[in-house]
Amino acid sequence: MLNNLKRTFSELFGQESQRTFFAPGRVNLIGEHIDYNGGLVMPCAVTYGTYLLTAPNKDGVFRFSSVNFEETYETPLQKAYSKTGKEWFNYPLGVIHNFVSDQKDIQGLDLLFYGDLPIGAGLSSSASVEVVMAYALNTIFNAGYTKLDLVKLTKRVENEFIGVNSGIMDQFAVTFGEKNKALKLDCESLEYQAVECDLADNLLAIINTNKPRKLAESKYNERVSECAEALEALQTELDIENLCDIDGDTFQKHKQLIKNPTVQNRAQHVIEENDRVQLAAAALAAHRLSEFGQLMFASHQSLQSLYEVSGIELDTIVSFCKTYSGVTGARMTGAGFGGCAIALVNKDKFEHFSKSISEYYTEKIGYAPSVYSSEIGTGVVELT
Repeated sequence: MLNNLKRTFSELFGQESQRTFFAPGRVNLIGEHIDYNGGLVMPCAVTYGTYLLTAPNKDGVFRFSSVNFEETYETPLQKAYSKTGKEWFNYPLGVIHNFVSDQKDIQGLDLLFYGDLPIGAGLSSSASVEVVMAYALNTIFNAGYTKLDLVKLTKRVENEFIGVNSGIMDQFAVTFGEKNKALKLDCESLEYQAVECDLADNLLAIINTNKPRKLAESKYNERVSECAEALEALQTELDIENLCDIDGDTFQKHKQLIKNPTVQNRAQHVIEENDRVQLAAAALAAHRLSEFGQLMFASHQSLQSLYEVSGIELDTIVSFCKTYSGVTGARMTGAGFGGCAIALVNKDKFEHFSKSISEYYTEKIGYAPSVYSSEIGTGVVELT
């Protein structure tokens, strides 16, 4: 595959690529819609992601091409950039904007991107592109950023340049992921613990609903504002900065402060989901996979009924998983409103599982899902 990409690079740019980088996508094992509420999440990197081939050019321009998209883009090195339409190249362009804003000395590059992550499926394809670009620029030009600096910079790209009000989890997991480990991450302090994630005889199945989830146009920002409303109500009696500063028991004692029942449901999900992350980390560390699986199912139920971000496609997948004997646990992952679900599936049963869930889903929804198997992979890296 890399040889094919190198050939494509040469055909497009008339020179050989010099360096190749890879950033994974991520799934969140548990802890959904927590990252903008100051709580704990538990993502891991997957083995799919974004490849970036680079070579310097003498023209002082950045040339963007992608195997996945027809649109190409070329721009000279300048002091600032702004978003142009909705095309894919805005994500790496936003990274360049932040480098030049920070007065980093960078030069023109020919850039070829290739991703094997499904786009708009909730596996952080955008964070993968942002991080691989930032890591490449930082490495090639010795810009001096730490990995944590790159996480913060790429989050700025998402929030300010692209205009999506997302938290820091995606960029963090894509950057700091470790093989066969989940990251228990405090989204407020950015302290994290790598939790041993021995899936034993299971693999991570990723089931794409094939219903595209356009995050910037979804109700994501609405949920962010509902959480802010809940926090404000609780702060009339509680000295807290984030919803996740309290546990489920404390919430039950004070939930009457939130007058709007819908907003109360949103807060209940966030606070109880934060508690589930703690329990899940302990279960994984002790190799209690069946307990972890039950927490996955409970997480999905909460996202479905309290946070209302799943939908018939994701619910159909999880309903099937509950009845399939080779599944330990399943839940939607990512922001919801379409996108993907994940399941822990017995390796020996994966082929049968894939066929069975595809038939069941197609019958219920009217079109087929895409089913992938993944291991827990590593974070961003230069490939040699």
